[in-house]
Amino acid sequence: MNPNLPLSLHDAKFCTIRLKPGDDLLHEIRILATTHNIKAGFIASSVGSLSQFGLRYAGKPDATIQQGCYEIVSLIGTIETTGEHIHLSVSDENGAMLGGHVMEGCIVRTTLEIVIGILESCQYSREYCDLSGYEELVIKTI
Repeated sequence: MNPNLPLSLHDAKFCTIRLKPGDDLLHEIRILATTHNIKAGFIASSVGSLSQFGLRYAGKPDATIQQGCYEIVSLIGTIETTGEHIHLSVSDENGAMLGGHVMEGCIVRTTLEIVIGILESCQYSREYCDLSGYEELVIKTI
């Protein structure tokens, strides 16, 4: 058994939030994590649209900001009070898709419904990893 997965299926509870037009996705996720003291959370489901996105593409150091009409195709990631690691895929009005690491500037167009899973018997944190060069997930059982 993988030591990073010491959990049973009954360990998770869920909450649902709806973001409104003009809300910033990352800002609202951070408020939710802090307000509810989420120590180990994950995005279980999402549906919605954006009028602007901020994404960092693979291997690029900076965010790309684009405005338009975008449908969220996928929103996944891990969340805790000290940070998050979230990826987003969107499609434009022609169905062309883009995706990458979520940065500030993902602005809700009509709605964004997100179901957050919360794991009660573990805690996430981020520590620098020499192999990747980034702050990476550390999982502790509590």
